[in-house]
Amino acid sequence: PVIPAILRSKVAVLVELHLKRRELQALNVSLAQANTELAQANSTLQAEKARELERLNSTLERANTELALANRTLQAEVVVRERLDKALRDDDRRKDEFLAMLAHELRNPLAPIQNAVELMKLSDVKDSQVTWCGEVIERQLRHLTRLVEDLLDVSRITQGKINLQLEPVDIAAVVSRAIEACRPLIDARRHEVTVELPPQSLSVMGDPTRLAQVVGNLVNNSAKYTEESGHIRVAAETDGGHAVIRVRDTGVGIQADMIPHVFELFTQAQRTLDRSQGGLGIGLALVRRLVEMHGGTVTAHSDGIGKGSEFVVRLPVLAPSHVHPAPTPPDSRAAASAAPLRIVVADDNVDAAASLAMLFRRAGSFVETAADGIEAVAAAERVRPDFVFLDVGMPLLDGYGAARRIRAEPWGRNVVLVALTGWGQDATRDRTKAAGFDAHLVKPVNFDVVTEILAGLRRPVKLSSVD
Repeated sequence: PVIPAILRSKVAVLVELHLKRRELQALNVSLAQANTELAQANSTLQAEKARELERLNSTLERANTELALANRTLQAEVVVRERLDKALRDDDRRKDEFLAMLAHELRNPLAPIQNAVELMKLSDVKDSQVTWCGEVIERQLRHLTRLVEDLLDVSRITQGKINLQLEPVDIAAVVSRAIEACRPLIDARRHEVTVELPPQSLSVMGDPTRLAQVVGNLVNNSAKYTEESGHIRVAAETDGGHAVIRVRDTGVGIQADMIPHVFELFTQAQRTLDRSQGGLGIGLALVRRLVEMHGGTVTAHSDGIGKGSEFVVRLPVLAPSHVHPAPTPPDSRAAASAAPLRIVVADDNVDAAASLAMLFRRAGSFVETAADGIEAVAAAERVRPDFVFLDVGMPLLDGYGAARRIRAEPWGRNVVLVALTGWGQDATRDRTKAAGFDAHLVKPVNFDVVTEILAGLRRPVKLSSVD
């Protein structure tokens, strides 16, 4: 029998199951639709990521290409820079070689001119025009020699090849030597020079030649740029632990904008036709470098155009306990002429050899000349000289070879050998010393220096290089 209550319960369960099934089917449809949408979204995202990755790869490839190109360009620039640096170094080396060769070639003709001037001074002919001509030649010779030395000093300083020979130096002696060197220009322009020195000795540790060059360049600069009959004041004093040297003039003055640049190489104030005093713009640059090498400073002052200028050098002062009195030099001319000397002069510049021989003969010496190294050795063997003056650049046999041959002979061991040359570099001086020379003289040589050698250089005394 059908029981209604049980049937209703079963129908209710079936209805509930049907409803759950329909709900589950609807959920399955929603889930399938969501899965489809998720798959589409994933596909879209993967496509976008793929496209973005492709764009990034493309950008990276372009960047790598550009970087490789930049690297190649940089490498090419480095190669060009290295080539330019090498070319610059080669040009600088050739420039230094050219300056050295130029100095040598200029010094050779200057030597006989210097000797001729010395002979004119010793001449018995007293003619005012001849005397004036000799003075003009001597002034211009000194000026040309100074230009040559300044050019070479620039090359030496820029290469760091200047070595200071330090010793206690009296400032008064430096000032005196500097003014004496500038005396021809001072007298030619009729300047008045006032020197003011302290009553007590004032000394510094320095190279006397280079310090005289410093003061000489400053005085020479004042003499050039001061109108004729001007006034130049050179004063020295102590200021704390420094020796102070002041060179003041009544000259053309310095523009305010030029003062910071006056010590720069090749710097000159603007010239006009009525004030073209020559020069290469080197002297003041040398002053600053040499002063700095001595541990000092140099400054320039001027109130403007037409109001003169003042240069101030400050150097560390030397304590009195370190100062030793300089020995009194012998009278070179008297000593040289005390006894006749046998001398050989060898130079392929005939005028240089002949003029120097004439000066020696005027001093009472017996002289033979030679034009090459072989003749020089032969002459020395005949004469058995006290002194042999050899040019180092002679043909057939150069001066070095001639010196070695003379030294190899028993009679040549005590001969005083003097190198006469236009070369003044340290390498040349080392070669002359190694070859057995006693002294190295750079042309043109003042005859007073030569007579000092004749007076003071006797075996076994040795003399170092002399400019």
